[in-house]
Amino acid sequence: MARRRLSPAQLFEAALAGDRSALARLLSLIERGDDEAREVGRLAYSRSGDAYTVGMTGAPGAGKSTLTSAIITHLRADDVEVAVLAIDPSSPFTGGAILGDRVRMQEHATDPGVFIRSMATRGHLGGLSLATPEAVRLLDAIGRHWIIVETVGVGQVEVEVAGKADTTIVVVNPGWGDSVQANKAGLMEIADVFVINKADRKGVEETRRDLMQMLDLSELPAEAWRPPIVATVGSTGEGTTDLWDAVLAHREAAEASGELLRRRTFRMRQELREIIAARLGRRAREICTGERWDELTDEVVARSTDPWSAADEMLAAVDA
Repeated sequence: MARRRLSPAQLFEAALAGDRSALARLLSLIERGDDEAREVGRLAYSRSGDAYTVGMTGAPGAGKSTLTSAIITHLRADDVEVAVLAIDPSSPFTGGAILGDRVRMQEHATDPGVFIRSMATRGHLGGLSLATPEAVRLLDAIGRHWIIVETVGVGQVEVEVAGKADTTIVVVNPGWGDSVQANKAGLMEIADVFVINKADRKGVEETRRDLMQMLDLSELPAEAWRPPIVATVGSTGEGTTDLWDAVLAHREAAEASGELLRRRTFRMRQELREIIAARLGRRAREICTGERWDELTDEVVARSTDPWSAADEMLAAVDA
């Protein structure tokens, strides 16, 4: 007997009632990014607004997943519920399956107070830049008020996604290498808290000194938040309490100064622009087909018309 297909509204009501399978299916709809994804977004938006997001980024192998697992353990000791979005912008063939270095987080998989989802771009028109905030709002709407967004690496996509969190943790290791490369990757610009993970290795103080020098060179205003540097050993949980205290301190400072509201307002403006750009991009692909499109392309190739004039004619269909 075929399984009855539930509507987004039915799935949303089930997720609100605690159905984890329904929540997972809603997240899959968000990843696809079609009309049903927009319906999920509309349902979640009015019930969201209470969650606090923590971005976790750093080079592959820095121990982000192990550290995230340690943070989960720390929060669950105080009976705090948490959700984790593990961002994987890699191939569509894996579809965002749990990666090998995230297996450690699965020790929390049977805990009803923890929800972990590995998430990829899949078919979403706007990519992760649109799918991630929609997924965060969904998790917020169903009652997960602490959400950790962990990224695979430090490429442009990962830094962009992690930098959209309320507090962004940048994870490095002792002997982390060329600090100039970190600046190029944009890590220094998005960091609210630095973590030197695997601090049971040599080179912790040298790495701390490098980070402090880079912060000194950044010429932060006197009143600005200066990212603290915390040493941790994710595999044992050492330093996790200090790390979470730093996150809480940043939250308090950001709320008191108005920086949190400014960040969220800026992010919403950016998201609106990205939504509009994505929808215009889809419309552009729709009009760039058909007989007249082929004729114009031939005319441009033959140099009987220029590309701008051809584009103007096609865009007239959008303006009409």
